Amino acid sequence: MSSAFRVPPLTELRHRLSAKWQTFPHDVLPLPVAEMDFPLAEPVAAALHQAIRRSDTGYAAPTAELAKAVAGYALRTWDWDIDPDGVHTVADVGIGIVETLRRIVAPGDKVVISPPVYEPFFWWVQEVGALVVEAPLSEAPSADSIARGPRLDLAALERAFADGARAYLLCSPHNPLGLVHPRDDLVALAELAEKYGVFVLADEIHAPLVQTGAEFVPFLSVSQEARRWGFSFLSASKGWNLAGLKAATIITADPAPKRYVERMSPHCLYRTGHLGVIATVAALNDADAWLAEVLEVLDHNRTLLAELLDKHLPAARYTPPQASFLAWIDFRALGWGDDPAAHILGAAKVALNSGHRYGFPGFARLNFGCAPETLTEAVIRIAESC
Repeated sequence: MSSAFRVPPLTELRHRLSAKWQTFPHDVLPLPVAEMDFPLAEPVAAALHQAIRRSDTGYAAPTAELAKAVAGYALRTWDWDIDPDGVHTVADVGIGIVETLRRIVAPGDKVVISPPVYEPFFWWVQEVGALVVEAPLSEAPSADSIARGPRLDLAALERAFADGARAYLLCSPHNPLGLVHPRDDLVALAELAEKYGVFVLADEIHAPLVQTGAEFVPFLSVSQEARRWGFSFLSASKGWNLAGLKAATIITADPAPKRYVERMSPHCLYRTGHLGVIATVAALNDADAWLAEVLEVLDHNRTLLAELLDKHLPAARYTPPQASFLAWIDFRALGWGDDPAAHILGAAKVALNSGHRYGFPGFARLNFGCAPETLTEAVIRIAESC
């Protein structure tokens, strides 16, 4: 881990007013909310300070700069050639997905998700009056190796699509597992979408946080079928810790899905945070070096967590994620019931996310986007609560 990268101490972090730091009493280590403890990237902070100095805090304006920044970042990072004309601004990924669903599904239509998955996926489908259909991830071996691990269950997806599903919410990289879907699976998913006429809404918000050794593949880049049936949702909110500034994008690469996005209310732009647009442009254009340092810290922490659990809580099962700053931990062997996060909060004063809300009782999600010392204290507290 870079010795030059400073993570603020807990005494400083507790002065923050965000949900992560205001939800729990001060004796609780808060490791649930998906925001990192790191300082803002200097180019982002500078852009925001300049906006404040000029009292530039009004509504977001139509601008090509955000689309150009997204396209430039995608090209140099993933070799994904985006037409800026296919980039549309919304306040956040969740709003983008809900507003897109409103235009492609009717009340009572079926929308497929793959648990364990980000809890709001359930909410978003229900918000538009659609029916949630679950096609959980599988442990099937890959087609090109004997390696096993969670994957998209393509057979289950095909059954759900054939049963009349209208849309599929793809989490890529997959939250909470940090799973980076291989290209072959995404190509096969696109073929199923084409075969059954199912729209694929790809939440790719954690894509900037993929670690060395894994390759993020944008869904819209894999085939013409993916472009014909797909929508991508991107934001700097996770990679650069900008969630409170409210700026995200919907990306389309074919006239058919683009028409659905163009039918959205023009107010979608004005609901976007003006400071969020400013910060996102700065992050995508000028903060690659900061992100590289963050990835180094997260790589250290994901390995440290494995070592800590092995030493202090060997009954807990955990596989270091390929992306993001979220750990998915199986506590079932410890006998803490369907909601181990509740036990841990009460007994250890450590706040985690409850796995049953992601569709898997007995698990919990831990945010390791923090100082190594905080992570160490959290695991020791949990172990001492046994």
